Amino acid sequence: MSTPDHEARAALMRAADAGDTVMGALVSQLGAVQALQAVRERAAPPGFAFAEELAGRFQSWHARLAACDPAADLEAGERAGARLVIPGDAEWPTQLDALGSGRPLGLWLHGTADLRFSCLRSVAVVGARAATSYGVHVAAQFGIGLSEAGWTVVSGGAFGIDGAAHRGALAAGGPTVVVLACGVDYCYPAEHRSLFAGARDRGVLVSECPPGVRPTRSRFLIRNRVIAALSRGTLVVEAALRSGALNTAGHALTLDRHLGAVPGPITSALSDGCHRLLRERKAVCVTTPEEMIELVGVMGDDLAPALRAPALPRDSLPEQTKRVLDAVPARISAGPATIAVTAGVDLNTALSALGSLAATGYIERTAGGWRARRPVSPIYPKAEPALPRSTPAAAADDLGVVPNPPREASSDRESGV
Repeated sequence: MSTPDHEARAALMRAADAGDTVMGALVSQLGAVQALQAVRERAAPPGFAFAEELAGRFQSWHARLAACDPAADLEAGERAGARLVIPGDAEWPTQLDALGSGRPLGLWLHGTADLRFSCLRSVAVVGARAATSYGVHVAAQFGIGLSEAGWTVVSGGAFGIDGAAHRGALAAGGPTVVVLACGVDYCYPAEHRSLFAGARDRGVLVSECPPGVRPTRSRFLIRNRVIAALSRGTLVVEAALRSGALNTAGHALTLDRHLGAVPGPITSALSDGCHRLLRERKAVCVTTPEEMIELVGVMGDDLAPALRAPALPRDSLPEQTKRVLDAVPARISAGPATIAVTAGVDLNTALSALGSLAATGYIERTAGGWRARRPVSPIYPKAEPALPRSTPAAAADDLGVVPNPPREASSDRESGV
């Protein structure tokens, strides 16, 4: 769909850098069409709050406008399968309005999923590019778990944690949202071409950069605010103390969104950022997808199952029986009277408990009394007792062979020859 507002915003997205708050304030005050006219005339509106900054930026904006063709951008995007959505469109995620003047002027989308619908229940999973095997495994597990629970995974499509989270979501058959720092027609990193193809098939690629724009270092940091704003909460899987993931976490805190962090080995520098977020109580410790869903989900409806210690067979024993079992020695034997004194129970109670413990296999009776039965190791089972060495004759008999059969007298001897 192409309207004057779409064309005006497409032109302004070429003129101003992504995340330019001065341009955002100008469009918010005048509207996109009037803001475009003000840039062309290089005339600041009366009473504009950023009048001084605006005077310095008019020149660069005006120069860029001379080289752009918004109608051609919209047509080229449509031919490539991309579309431009702007505030007011049905697919526009209204949670981006929380960015204020830093809200994107529009978003270029390439994919089959509806962005607004996909982000209603979404979690941003971010982390280090040079991730460890631990981080990649955890990110993939979160991608799978969140997707299976009906939540969309939002991330930046980079190496390491981002890519693992996207792949986990796609492996579970769910959609994923990839927020790029370049145009949706530019594949960066190039090694993720197949990943982006899968994201277009089941999810959507998102960028506030016009088609053909290449990534720069600053654009990666600018797009992080979009990742944080699109989702209900952000999860940091691995992050060093200097990490773009911490930048995304900062945006999530500024927007008053939920923030979770996965703890890692204290010897890993790539977990130092997560540990600092936890230590400073800026993030909640998250170890499973269910815990993250509880953090960002509906209160009372998306509770994570409580973790319980594994149940042991002896847990179901009566209290006095447990005391008698604890009083039975493991290496030597003891009589019922000694066990009763050690357990602090009377003799009849001890005898009754000993009988039930023996029947259930906890203890065994010996010539000297009672002792605890040693559990059989599943790794090193007890060897079978050695069989007594058999004689050659017995061995041969087992095989059905008769050794040295008696020799019959020959007919020659019987005849006397």
